Amino acid sequence: MTALSVLDLVPVRTDQTTADALASTLALARVADEVGVRRYWVAEHHNMPAVAATNPPLLMSMIAAATTRVRVGSGGVMLPNHSPLVVAEQVALLEAAYPGRVDVGIGRAPGSDPVTSHLLRRGQSAEGVDTFDDDVATLRALVRPGGVEVRVGSSTYPLRATPRATSAPQLWLLGSSSYSAQLAGRLGLPYVFAHHFAGRGTDEATALYRRTFVPSEDLAEPRTIAVANVAVAETEQEARRLTLPQLRSMWRLRAGQTLAFQELVEEAEENPLPAAADEHLAALSASWIVGDPRSAAEQVRALAARLGTDELMVQPITGAVRGTPADRTPSREAMLRMLADALA
Repeated sequence: MTALSVLDLVPVRTDQTTADALASTLALARVADEVGVRRYWVAEHHNMPAVAATNPPLLMSMIAAATTRVRVGSGGVMLPNHSPLVVAEQVALLEAAYPGRVDVGIGRAPGSDPVTSHLLRRGQSAEGVDTFDDDVATLRALVRPGGVEVRVGSSTYPLRATPRATSAPQLWLLGSSSYSAQLAGRLGLPYVFAHHFAGRGTDEATALYRRTFVPSEDLAEPRTIAVANVAVAETEQEARRLTLPQLRSMWRLRAGQTLAFQELVEEAEENPLPAAADEHLAALSASWIVGDPRSAAEQVRALAARLGTDELMVQPITGAVRGTPADRTPSREAMLRMLADALA
């Protein structure tokens, strides 16, 4: 059986405030909890009008408080933007409050434009990503209940993310390249491939991860998740219609335009993109899973089988229509219910 998980970027529509978008995410998380989704992860993006997921640990806390069973996590925390100690303290505190329910997906990308990244890193050069390997190792040690012992001169200094931890959050490495696959393999960490925006290289990266995997204290055997863009509706035609806002957002992003608030489906229909975009859009959406419940479930199982994983993480990309409550996205909720039912 293929387990189902969710990645949520907390999209902000043209008819929503930030508060509305957050309410919509919490409503979707409750549905995920209800239908037995394994994980609910949130991303880290900055200075993007269409995305409210700026602070994963804070969002994780809100989602964990609104649910009872689903694991909550980051997909991911962009570690070059943060001190490993700060991240460790945040997620270790979450693990203390919600033991056994916290995942920490770690990424290497900036999650924003160069100016915002510069400010996030307090003026440090983007070359700071060169410390990523060491920062991952530091974070991994810090989130363990025993913490680390820092050498200071001739003595040692104890460093703990929380005063009296009894368990640790689960650490995952995210990526879309051979670099992240090899690092995850070498460190013996579970690996998540960003199939939803890469679309290519998934098979090669996961195979490389398995070849280079070294058993660790955390993991005895390779473990992978792939993330896919997914749209499900009663019919394939309706599912494709509901992807129009996402398609237009991706087109703007790839064309170097501002990622404005996500349009409603009718707004996308009323302002079609130039015909020249058709071929590019077809390439962008080639790896998406779009269809009715039965067809989408078959595609999910096929992708999971191809990659040799028992779990697939979906990013719901069904847009909202006019008249939708501002604090809900019924199409995303219905999609999750239909897909979970079809996979059961």
